[in-house]
Amino acid sequence: MTTLHAGLEKLLASNGHGKQAGAVWLVGAGPGDVDLLTVKALRLIEQAEVVVCDRLVSPEILALIPASALSIDVGKTPGFHGMKQSQINQLLVELAAAGQQVIRLKGGDPFIFGRGGEEMTAVQEAGLVCHIVPGITAATGCAAATGIPLTHRDLAQSVRFITGHGKDGKPQLDWESLKDARQTLVFYMGLTWCGALSEQLIAFGRDAETPVAIVERGTRADQRVTLTTLHQLAETVLREKPQSPALLIVGEVVRLYRKKELTECASLRLQTV
Repeated sequence: MTTLHAGLEKLLASNGHGKQAGAVWLVGAGPGDVDLLTVKALRLIEQAEVVVCDRLVSPEILALIPASALSIDVGKTPGFHGMKQSQINQLLVELAAAGQQVIRLKGGDPFIFGRGGEEMTAVQEAGLVCHIVPGITAATGCAAATGIPLTHRDLAQSVRFITGHGKDGKPQLDWESLKDARQTLVFYMGLTWCGALSEQLIAFGRDAETPVAIVERGTRADQRVTLTTLHQLAETVLREKPQSPALLIVGEVVRLYRKKELTECASLRLQTV
């Protein structure tokens, strides 16, 4: 039996000694930069006894978990789910029912493409308490880290956060509603289906020359930004081979990206810390 399994079985068995039911805390870890954690999230992580964490939580944030805490990795990678969502839901319920204050640590914000709603519902339906601690979602984190504003008085009067990966794979979207050039589109999990995304957007009226930013590992030290256009998106992804986690920002606001200025600002910030 592994140390993890032994620790888990001990926790689950502890409810048999009359321990009161615990609770689940869905905590948003943000897009990766440890400095972007909320104060509340940081406090909960540093005091944690049981943490159930996702793949998208950065190593720097995972390092904040106390060595004494039981840390359970339930992260999913594209095409491989080590633990199904239903099993994760059940694990959270069992741990809380055993009297644990469970920190469910999720990349970004739990309620924006993080399945936080599903986990909250499962916990509540079991008669247990579920607290929500919001985090900075990837779209706003990457926008800040790249200097690409998601809205702009002259260029974009609205912004849409969209999943680029449907429940059964290929995205099924209302393409007609996405054609407005004054609307910024941010696609989460869009790399796999980038060809279909670009084809449909162009077919329904988006200019083929609309700029696109591919932001890999946004806000982290190894962040990479690749610029392209809608009609060159699939070719660019094939050539540059961006890796998940990556975000696609589509719209005229991408033209405001200035790599040199951002590099200079980052250097200045590091020198003055």
